[in-house]
Amino acid sequence: MSLREVVYCGVCSYPPEYCEFTGKLKRCKVWLKENHPERYTQLYGANDEEEEEANDVAAVGKKLGESSIGEERENKLEKDLLKLQTKQENREQRELAKKLSSKVIIKREARTKRKFIVAISGLEVFEIDMKKLAKTFASKFATGCSVSKNVEKKEEVVIQGDVLEDVEAYIHSLLKEKGMENVKVETIDTKKKKKPTTETK
Repeated sequence: MSLREVVYCGVCSYPPEYCEFTGKLKRCKVWLKENHPERYTQLYGANDEEEEEANDVAAVGKKLGESSIGEERENKLEKDLLKLQTKQENREQRELAKKLSSKVIIKREARTKRKFIVAISGLEVFEIDMKKLAKTFASKFATGCSVSKNVEKKEEVVIQGDVLEDVEAYIHSLLKEKGMENVKVETIDTKKKKKPTTETK
């Protein structure tokens, strides 16, 4: 008694006689014709119409197998991702260039008698919390400190007292922490000078 070789469909995994019950008959036919042509002829004969249909399905199956649509979509997604990355990098570079080209202005102004205030502007570009900075200065120098808007309608930190040098040193260290040590810090001192006395003859 010889063993009989059983063929199982590579599409539905059933024996070819049961492929018609799987709903994948056309694809099963294509697979059977390509892999077991004799068995195909036994089951389906050489019907021209069915053969033509099978050829069409084979062509579509081949295209799907090559994943041409998937590759196109994948390539498009890769291009879109690359565009987004480039756009983000360009934006980061612009922001960095903007920061480096900006400058922090520390201005000392004389008020009545011997009172001074120190105003710091230009920090908003560096994503520094102005209110938090004002609290830090108020605690550090034990003086009044607030956030207000200057004539250019930009926020500035105003510190009561003659603390120009200390503020300048602190701002430099703060920028260094953020990797912005190359940013220009401009100091303006409008401290009132005594008028020279005129000699009387």
